[in-house]
Amino acid sequence: MGQDKLTVGLVYGGKSGEHEVSLATAFAVMNEFDFDKYEMIPFYITKQGTWRIGGKLDAPFKDKKELKLSGGSGTQAALNAVFSRLYGSQQPDIDIMFPLLHGTFGEDGTIQGLFEMADIPYVGTGVLTSAAGMDKGVMKKLFAQAGLPQCEYCCFTQAEWKRASHKLVQGIEDKLGYPCFVKPANLGSSVGISKAKDAAQLAMAIETALKYDHKIIVEEFVDAREVEVSVLGNEEPIASIPGEIVSSSEYYDYAAKYTDGQSEMLIPAPVDAETADTLRELAIRAFKAIEGSGITRADFFIRRNDGGILINEVNTMPGFTPFSMYPLLWRETGMSYRELLDQMISLGLARYENKQSLIYENEV
Repeated sequence: MGQDKLTVGLVYGGKSGEHEVSLATAFAVMNEFDFDKYEMIPFYITKQGTWRIGGKLDAPFKDKKELKLSGGSGTQAALNAVFSRLYGSQQPDIDIMFPLLHGTFGEDGTIQGLFEMADIPYVGTGVLTSAAGMDKGVMKKLFAQAGLPQCEYCCFTQAEWKRASHKLVQGIEDKLGYPCFVKPANLGSSVGISKAKDAAQLAMAIETALKYDHKIIVEEFVDAREVEVSVLGNEEPIASIPGEIVSSSEYYDYAAKYTDGQSEMLIPAPVDAETADTLRELAIRAFKAIEGSGITRADFFIRRNDGGILINEVNTMPGFTPFSMYPLLWRETGMSYRELLDQMISLGLARYENKQSLIYENEV
């Protein structure tokens, strides 16, 4: 049986502010992995960006601390293992890479580009989708192009803010009013987000967000329920039942997601059947709008005053512990965590094979 096992490279850690979240996700995935089907090679990326590679595993680590691979080989050995396919190795060490990196340098298309260059299959969304899913400004343009309803927003760069802050504030006040939300355009997990209730708070919120990114999104405040839908697939994606987040704070910020433990997830979301169907349909439309593959989680607002549905964003590498919304929605839809991992690996291999067939068919 051992010869028939797929070898999966599990990549986690990374240089983003969500390093610890990535470790929690990797430990959870490792402990749910079907080691009868797969062997695993762990790849740890330190906060400084150094790669470490461990030996083949046929069982999960017992302690999360082991994920840091203190005795593992260094950067060159790790990258050689990834690039062995590209360099013509007859027996590649790895059949598919499984990135579990949240935020920049992982969820934004950079690691996906490395795997494309190495000519190796990988789990999750591709380069374009990952980059568009990370950049909220680009994402909103794609949603608008697809005719998806979304809240009003303004988008500008650090250079534009330095050049004409007064004019930008006036434009935000005229278009969005107060309160409004200020976000870095390229950061996940609600880091750097502030709620502004007047001009002074708006300026302060923008300065805070600029510490995390050079592009800023300001959105109108919507008095709404927050509902999420998981999407899985390549050319023919399917959507889970919706779930609702009842936040512990004014908005679903980083603390509410990861640290204070006070937010409540209602699965399935308490919505009528027609609304649930609409949410699922819009989630698939959003997935297709960013040319998705593998997985995404689509996040929506349902306005309290009239029940109107607005797309907020999609997340191409959602939280992935067994207690995270993405797998929980699939569990309640009828797919276990382990089955979900199998599907994600199968979809990654299928996308690679599909792309390879195009390359070979078009070679002269």
